[in-house]
Amino acid sequence: MKIMNKNELFRVLDDWNFWNKTQNIGILRPKYLERMRQLSDSRQILVITGARRSGKSFLMRQYAHDLASRGMPKNDILFVNFEDPRFTALDARLLDEIFSIYREFQHPSGKPYIFLDEVQEIAGWEKWVRMMHETDRARIIISGSNARLLSRELSTLLTGRHQDMTVYPLSFREYLSFAANEPHGTQALDTPELLGSFREYLLHGGFPGVVFEAAKDQSLLSFFSDIVERDLVRRYRVRKPEKMKSMLKFYMSNISTLTTWSKAAKFLEISSDTAEKFSSYFESAYLVFFLKRFSFKVREQEKSPRKVYSIDTGLARAVGFQAGMNMGRMAENAVFLELMRRRSGDPSLELFYWKDEQHRETDFILRTSGGLSALQVCWNAAQEETREREVRSLLKCLDAVGLSEGTVITEEEEGEETMKGKTIHFVPLWRWLLASESVSNPRVDSSATL
Repeated sequence: MKIMNKNELFRVLDDWNFWNKTQNIGILRPKYLERMRQLSDSRQILVITGARRSGKSFLMRQYAHDLASRGMPKNDILFVNFEDPRFTALDARLLDEIFSIYREFQHPSGKPYIFLDEVQEIAGWEKWVRMMHETDRARIIISGSNARLLSRELSTLLTGRHQDMTVYPLSFREYLSFAANEPHGTQALDTPELLGSFREYLLHGGFPGVVFEAAKDQSLLSFFSDIVERDLVRRYRVRKPEKMKSMLKFYMSNISTLTTWSKAAKFLEISSDTAEKFSSYFESAYLVFFLKRFSFKVREQEKSPRKVYSIDTGLARAVGFQAGMNMGRMAENAVFLELMRRRSGDPSLELFYWKDEQHRETDFILRTSGGLSALQVCWNAAQEETREREVRSLLKCLDAVGLSEGTVITEEEEGEETMKGKTIHFVPLWRWLLASESVSNPRVDSSATL
């Protein structure tokens, strides 16, 4: 393997940094950027995780840009993207060489900020990061696309030394911002254009790079192949990649439904142990999530079937086997993802589904330090039979967990009713999604410079 000399290495670094050129920082995502500022103030290592293509790299560049715009010298900021194919030997020695060359060529005037993008590509990175942190030589921000890999390393050498932030594909408000259709005030909310954008959001999802693509499904299928190959097949040295891909497609085809390892194993003619192992790989790569049943008994939580959700409704639709679009399932998946975004900012939030012995089900139970709340997703609330069934299940759930009110998220119904002594709030999904975020500095020119 060819060893890079210092001039070659510096050219790679120079291409990714603000030192001598303009860098594209994309469209701002203000909530994440503000969260990064808050976590960075703790003086601990900032760890940014999330699915590949969810926007981690752009967020790191935005924060680097933010630091410089607030007065930090540009040569006190180092950004390294370890997925650049020009890097050769990906080990801790490369980190030493990068830092040495950076100091030689840029002469940082203070303690630098070092951004290490997709750091899991570097063998032994955690020891180097810990050394730099403990010797107070730099402020470290790292990103990675594999939860298991990072958590294993963080829980050993970096315990108590890091703050975490998970990045998800675009929320609906972020999607509107990216699509230049940000609503301003309540007068503009209930419009055909906004509702059309909402449908597009459900169908095509929130991966930032897909918003601007004309051939959205082709982009999503390309994302899928890239993630499977790089984050699953190569990472775990999978010997049966076709079986694994089929299992992932099975999950994507059955979002918002109950599943078990044995059910997936039977479908694919593999062992339950293999199905459980593959499922853990998918979850580590942030491709799918498994929601446990609510119970005050831990054993019951673990033994019950789990509900499966995709990282992105567009990805699930493009990859899945289903012949048509199940808008109800996609709506429920969108609610789940929004709840996961909220949990990212509130570590006390726990999510479950509820189901009783008569198979009556409520989609989400939220448990926080303030107590419990319940959400039911009923897309076809205009159909009396469907509405009655979903509300009846929610009322049973409220009785079972001791709540006096609950929320039904619908396609378009809005209002409030009292039933059997319980208050039921009906709210359209698009409005519920928008209400979860406030309008705050939604756009920045993609050519913003320093």
